[in-house]
Amino acid sequence: MGIGRGREERREPRFDVRPDAPDLRLSPEDRPTGGPAPRPEANSRRDEPLFDARPGDDRREPGFGAPADDAPRDPPREKTSYWDWVMGRSRPSRKRREPSRRPRRRRSFLGRFVALALTLCLFGAVGAGGVVAYYTSRLPPIQNLEIPKRPPNVQIVSLDGKPIANRGETGGANVPLSEMPKFVPQAFIAIEDRRFYDHWGVDVFGLARALKANIERGTVAQGGSTLTQQLAKNLFLTPARSLERKVQEAVLAFWLERKFGKQKILEMYLNRVYFGAGAYGVEAASQRYFGKSIRKVNITEAAILAGLVKAPSRLSPSHDPEAARARADLVLQAMADEGYITRDQAQTAFRTSPPAPLPKPEGAVGYVADWVMDQLDSLVGLYDEDLVVETTIDTALETEAERDLAEGIAKRGGKLKVTQGVLVAMEPDGAVRALVGGKSYAESQFNRAVEARRQPGSAFKPFVYLAALELGLTPDSIRVDEPVQLKGWNPENYTRRYEGPMTLTRALSQSINTVAVRLGVEVGPENVVNTAHRVGITSQLAPNPSIALGTSEVSPLELAAAYAPFANGGFEAKPYVVRLVKTADGETLYQRRVEPPKEIVDPERVGMMNAMLQETLRSGTARAAKLAGWPAAGKTGTSQEFRDAWFVGYTSRMVTVVWLGNDDNSPTRHASGGGLPVEIWSRFMTRAHEGAEVAALPGDWSPRVAGYDDRQPGDVYQTGPGQGPPRGEEPYAGDYPREEYVVRERRAPNPIREPLGFLKKLFGG
Repeated sequence: MGIGRGREERREPRFDVRPDAPDLRLSPEDRPTGGPAPRPEANSRRDEPLFDARPGDDRREPGFGAPADDAPRDPPREKTSYWDWVMGRSRPSRKRREPSRRPRRRRSFLGRFVALALTLCLFGAVGAGGVVAYYTSRLPPIQNLEIPKRPPNVQIVSLDGKPIANRGETGGANVPLSEMPKFVPQAFIAIEDRRFYDHWGVDVFGLARALKANIERGTVAQGGSTLTQQLAKNLFLTPARSLERKVQEAVLAFWLERKFGKQKILEMYLNRVYFGAGAYGVEAASQRYFGKSIRKVNITEAAILAGLVKAPSRLSPSHDPEAARARADLVLQAMADEGYITRDQAQTAFRTSPPAPLPKPEGAVGYVADWVMDQLDSLVGLYDEDLVVETTIDTALETEAERDLAEGIAKRGGKLKVTQGVLVAMEPDGAVRALVGGKSYAESQFNRAVEARRQPGSAFKPFVYLAALELGLTPDSIRVDEPVQLKGWNPENYTRRYEGPMTLTRALSQSINTVAVRLGVEVGPENVVNTAHRVGITSQLAPNPSIALGTSEVSPLELAAAYAPFANGGFEAKPYVVRLVKTADGETLYQRRVEPPKEIVDPERVGMMNAMLQETLRSGTARAAKLAGWPAAGKTGTSQEFRDAWFVGYTSRMVTVVWLGNDDNSPTRHASGGGLPVEIWSRFMTRAHEGAEVAALPGDWSPRVAGYDDRQPGDVYQTGPGQGPPRGEEPYAGDYPREEYVVRERRAPNPIREPLGFLKKLFGG
């Protein structure tokens, strides 16, 4: 029966099948094979048969009733994923298969340990890389790094070119590697970094070796830093022990190796490493411990220096010679093991004891070095490289001056209550040959020769007499030794006795105070001050009557310069100690120019002064002076209450000043210029004139012969140059005849202010 419109016919399903019709239903043989049989599940509607089987018929009809208990059931099909169905897989994926019944094999303990170790190493490497990256980021950019300049060193050398002192932060000059003996760098490599030429800045094997040694000994016994790492620390980092510093040190070591190479790194290291006692670099250390340049050390001395690096204070030869020697033996053994020296050379070095005499601490030459450094800035300006300063100092005379002064004070200083002294020796042109600024430089670095100002006492009187001679007096002029009163001031002689009339020569040689004061008043204190400044005194002087007795303070150095015109014929002599300043490469930065001498005292007055001052050594206050064969002159000086004792003596070859006293200006126990100062001067000057050709003092003036009558027509009695006596006043009294000034104008005197106005003010006339 059809259902629908037109021809359309609806067909109802039929369940009777014709016998001849083919059976389209699937039989068990037609089903896919190879899959696992589905497991029967009870009470599952899915497992109920859809067809009922008829007896004797292979066809299966859908059935809706409960299956019989003995009915065969199809095994349930295992679920598959949608993707498997799409891809046409008929079997479930491997992961859905049932686990194998075969027992799984467990990993061994060693395998697990190796896996764990590898994992930890991986994480450790990542962590270490992070730490390195972090600490490296705290450094300045590597491409902008520059090697900091080594602090400049100033090497001070003597007249003969021998080094006498170093000044600067390093304590020694920079020495190129090519100028060092080859065993010097070899000693450092052997004991500090045997694989120096094999690593790239960090020695992994060295670190492992040091770690092993430290673990075995239970303490930090070895370090794994290479020479390059030590240099990096010295150049850029602080000595603080920290992980950050070690990481940055390694990074910088790689950079140094890449940028400079082995030889340059080794040279920088040797010139910057610290050796104790304020010495940086092998040159400073060699000068400090052996008293010679690194260019002249032997194998044993090089080994001692290399051993110092580990502990500069503890292994210092001056602190513990035995420990220094034991460490040096280890260095020598290491050098032999590395093949740098032979076994025979090592044995010879082992037997060398002591390796070298230790130098004495810096002595009086330290005063010279300090004085040089005070002048250096004004001579060359700012500098940032090593300098060499050539001086006028004679090392033999400097040593002699230091010894004579120290021995003199040690011998008699306690008895005289003298604790300090000064000795300055210069040639007549101003070149300082020896300068000792105190009894001991180690005890006090204050340079009394240059910086101290003390009253010169009678050592100032020659300038008063020179002023009088330049106004027309002569050494034979007569003045009276008698009491003087100047508005409440009563100057007295040391002996408190008065001899009456005497020549200026005798008055100066015997250091008569009353005559000096009278002369000072007559010529005028201002004229005395001008004369002293003209000949070389630079300190400020007070123009008062007491100036004649040396009450204004001066320094020993300027007093020596003021006496120099008497020794050189009347020419100006400015004291100097620096002759030449040059760089370490030989470039000249300063050279003292020799200028034509400037005459400041006429030769005739020079001859007069020398004649008077020679008498001081013959019969005056300095007659204890001894200088066999040499014409010499000078003047003693003693200040008030014996606070200062002076002697300034000279020949045509040298001017020498000796001062004794106390820093606190306390009185001595009657120490006078004619005593210990003359004794020290005699010893030094004798040594200074050994082997020199004898020469007379300049000037040929000689006193008048006996019987010479200077009372000639035209000569007048005068109380001062060019002036007659005040009316109604007799300046001299007694039974002796009047003496006159001899005013014989050989040449026009220097124009100065006449003292009449001063006398009127002083005496009220």
